[in-house]
Amino acid sequence: MKTNFIELNEANFDREVLSAMQPVLVEFWAGWSELCRDMAPMLESVAKDDAVPVKIAQVNVEDHENLTDQYGVLVVPTLLIFNQGTVQDQIVGRTTAQAVRERLQKLT
Repeated sequence: MKTNFIELNEANFDREVLSAMQPVLVEFWAGWSELCRDMAPMLESVAKDDAVPVKIAQVNVEDHENLTDQYGVLVVPTLLIFNQGTVQDQIVGRTTAQAVRERLQKLT
């Protein structure tokens, strides 16, 4: 998946997500998932929206099973919204940029 998002792994997850000073939207995705590929433009749109400051990162579920298991991800795509080191919200499956923005705005 070619995006400008931070690719997370076990080594950088704490620094990039749990210690982040701003909300972080983490997409758990898989390369074989057409739905995950379809979500990429929506996530790019959210990332470019200055009205909703958020860091967007991704976890490839095939490469990082420990993180996938740790956060109970069973379906891709799953979006977890972290704020101040904890999961504040979760979206499973297809969603819209507007729905993501609305959930992020609740954190501010």
